[in-house]
Amino acid sequence: MSEFRLCPALSEIDPVQWDALHDGGNPFLQHAFLAGLEQTGCLRTDWGWRPQHPTLWRGNTLVAAAPGYLKDNSHGEFVFDHAWANAYARYGLDYYPKWLIGIPYTPVTGPRLLAADDDLRRRLLDGMIAEATRNQWSSVHINFPPERESGTFFPEWLARCDVQFHWRNRGWKDFPEFLAALQPKKRKNIRQERAKVRDAGYRFHQLHGDELGETELLAMYAFYTRTFDAYGNAAALTLDFFRHLADTMPKQLLIILAEREGSIRAGALFLRGSDTLYGRYWGSDEQSPGLHFETCYYQGIDYCLREGLTSFEPGAQGEHKIARGFLPTPTHSRHWIADARFHPTLQTWCAAEQVAQAEYALHLQQAVPYA
Repeated sequence: MSEFRLCPALSEIDPVQWDALHDGGNPFLQHAFLAGLEQTGCLRTDWGWRPQHPTLWRGNTLVAAAPGYLKDNSHGEFVFDHAWANAYARYGLDYYPKWLIGIPYTPVTGPRLLAADDDLRRRLLDGMIAEATRNQWSSVHINFPPERESGTFFPEWLARCDVQFHWRNRGWKDFPEFLAALQPKKRKNIRQERAKVRDAGYRFHQLHGDELGETELLAMYAFYTRTFDAYGNAAALTLDFFRHLADTMPKQLLIILAEREGSIRAGALFLRGSDTLYGRYWGSDEQSPGLHFETCYYQGIDYCLREGLTSFEPGAQGEHKIARGFLPTPTHSRHWIADARFHPTLQTWCAAEQVAQAEYALHLQQAVPYA
């Protein structure tokens, strides 16, 4: 028999037991990453984040778990449900708190129901629904699960979808081979963009966590916060979290820095999985033609080709990525609604969204840059 428990802090779970539930291929699922968010001040209750990790135990052995957070808003999730919250408000009902299963601030697909088999995953889902019902939470949301988990969900779990832009290596050994696969105009544009950056005098450094000093970490953190400030948003991650990643995940943290005239001018932060590079944050203290594309995209593709990684996910949104080799890729989410009165309306809403997203994806295929 298994016992369902809520865990309010990942530090209460043995890292070895947590990490034994996944294959280690996705860095965002690692105990070091998730616990680091909690321990370095990135998940504040006044920002709407309260860790509540659902777990299944057999005695003292963890057999299933998921990264879970009770949310008082919908910030930092990348699956937008403000219309749902507004619908609840029109009927005088509370949409918050809701329960999110996902990675804070991270629109990356990866396992969400961590267990050895579907039976344990379904037991975990049953426990989550029972817990949400007992606490009168409005809903449970599982953001960015992989397609292979879709068979785990019962029919009452509403399905939503979206589109991101990902790069896949088709057997290329280096950047020239990648360029050769593109349409001539797209190939020419990329060469011109890279030449502008090179001619402006930029040199690039690709550094893993154990190659970073305090100077480089401070520079990258300053770029990260500057980008958020420019858009009027608060930077949720702390400098201590950047240091934590460098210390605890040294080979999975990658920072690419652009240097000009002896000074660091721009940077991008990535995390590396077993076969995928994930682009997360970027910033600069000067504007220069092509600098963003080189730092965030072309340097990342170079890295993947050199390191033998097959995929590169540079973050959510951005149709401009298509012209640079990143293709439309579907993402998914699942949603359980406690109040059955809302289910038919939201089911219709989700079905219409899926049709619209399918039409959008078909439209985007017309811009595919490969010859």
